[in-house]
Amino acid sequence: MTEKRIEIVWHGRGGQGAFTAARIVGAAYALGKEGRYAMSFPSFGPERRGAPVRAFTKLSTAPINDRSQVSHPDFSVYLDEGLFPRRSPASGIALVNSKEDFGLDGVVSFDASRLAQSMLGVPITNTVMAGVLGSFVEGLDPQALSVGVDACMPPRLRQKNLAVMEKAYSEMAVGQ
Repeated sequence: MTEKRIEIVWHGRGGQGAFTAARIVGAAYALGKEGRYAMSFPSFGPERRGAPVRAFTKLSTAPINDRSQVSHPDFSVYLDEGLFPRRSPASGIALVNSKEDFGLDGVVSFDASRLAQSMLGVPITNTVMAGVLGSFVEGLDPQALSVGVDACMPPRLRQKNLAVMEKAYSEMAVGQ
């Protein structure tokens, strides 16, 4: 069997939950089925709320030994539209939290802030964008994502975050 690897870069700001989303997706993939592996890790600059942060998720059908940052991602996920460089990605697909249709190849917009505000009561978009990503990646359906949420989030946050992920997943699946 040939190794299948998917690499994801999460772009956010401190406090938006980019690393939490990276962990949820990794746990969802690895814990959801035998023979799948994941690695998630953050990359912080100045450690303060609102500062740009990146997190990485690597998903594979073989053990992952490469602990380097992702340089040619299959997916770049932007939790904050202000971090998106407004150009087509050099590799893969960019998933951007935005109302705007950028009209660029390889760029998909989804108004995650609207959905998060309406369902969570706050514009924190990490789990919304994890649901959006799930609609593109085999093995990250809502059932698998729920395993990731259970593994990575405190019980008091699980129900609403599962609901918002499922909603984002279904809205993206309908639009594809």
